[in-house]
Amino acid sequence: MKKILVVEDNEKNMYLIWFILKNNNYEVIKAATGEEGVALAIQKKPDLILMDIQLPDIDGLEATKRIRKSEPGKKIPIIAVTSFAMSGDRERLIKGGCTGYIEKPINLEILLSEMKKYL
Repeated sequence: MKKILVVEDNEKNMYLIWFILKNNNYEVIKAATGEEGVALAIQKKPDLILMDIQLPDIDGLEATKRIRKSEPGKKIPIIAVTSFAMSGDRERLIKGGCTGYIEKPINLEILLSEMKKYL
């Protein structure tokens, strides 16, 4: 069973993602802050990370950069999950270390197909 780390501070979004992943036979590790996400990524070595960008402490881009600096985090696919939909945001996030990009509100088919690209 593949391990997915979900870094998301909004409880409703976290529940939705958790529900989708559990029903598709993924093990889910939850983090509500960027700092917690960094620590869990290094400790648990997930197969993939779904990273919210707007977080209460450090933002998802900073968390991604910190994960990328760790040995286990260099190769873990990190998909940005964000409500940022401005021109250039995708490129900025990819340049910042994210592997992929999904816009909110979350679409089930897009989420699963994007994840399958990297798993």
